[in-house]
Amino acid sequence: MNIQVLGPPLQGKEEFDGGAIHAQKPLGFSGQGAVTVRLGPLFYWAWGHAGKAGGIGFHPHQGFEILSYGIRGKGLHRDTLGTESYLEAGDIQLMQAGSGLQHAESVDAGFESFQIWLEPYLNDAVKRKPTYELFKHERFPQSNQDGVNIKTILGNGSPIHQLVADARMFDVEIEPGASYIHPIVPKRTFAALAIRGAGGSIVSAGQDTATFENKDFVIVQSEQEGEVSIRTDGEKLRIFVIEVPTEVEYPLYKKAR
Repeated sequence: MNIQVLGPPLQGKEEFDGGAIHAQKPLGFSGQGAVTVRLGPLFYWAWGHAGKAGGIGFHPHQGFEILSYGIRGKGLHRDTLGTESYLEAGDIQLMQAGSGLQHAESVDAGFESFQIWLEPYLNDAVKRKPTYELFKHERFPQSNQDGVNIKTILGNGSPIHQLVADARMFDVEIEPGASYIHPIVPKRTFAALAIRGAGGSIVSAGQDTATFENKDFVIVQSEQEGEVSIRTDGEKLRIFVIEVPTEVEYPLYKKAR
């Protein structure tokens, strides 16, 4: 297994609304500074923070499946489907952009969230009707064992069933001295972003080892079956994990660095 640890200088960045909102982008758009711009169908991943109240006006999307995950605070979503809804901590909003829609976001000071784009086969996706759905925090299953709390965002037990793209997502909290074990199968990619705590260590297949800090982006790819183990011996650690196929059987949008 190969482990990559990419600190913030190797990720993309962008500001919105005159700097009211700034985003760290493990996977950004072309020209935004990220050394890695996609992982299989995982096309885009932005970690947004609002230093003060602000917003992003109406703008279009088409084809992609776009998930927004509330981490802290409250934000208002509006779109051309007639939706008005609030995204709060632990909630997921899912836009399947299909043939096209526009949306706008208004956020309070202190708001923090992820926006994640998954890419289905776009030639088919753009023929589908666009949809929006909000999934509240309490609908997602959680397990807590041996100092590790796992909230399943996409995967077994998740209320989100309509996604076309292949992905699994987990919000994981690890107490000091505990370890999170994530099984890996061939031709799958494990990606994790450390969002709370000072950092930790990661071991893949019991051999390769690396350390990471808060805000680091960790990528593990494997051609063989095994597992990834993440541990912290310092502060409580919170990581957001996404697992996707390393390759898909349909052509992907060509995305340059």
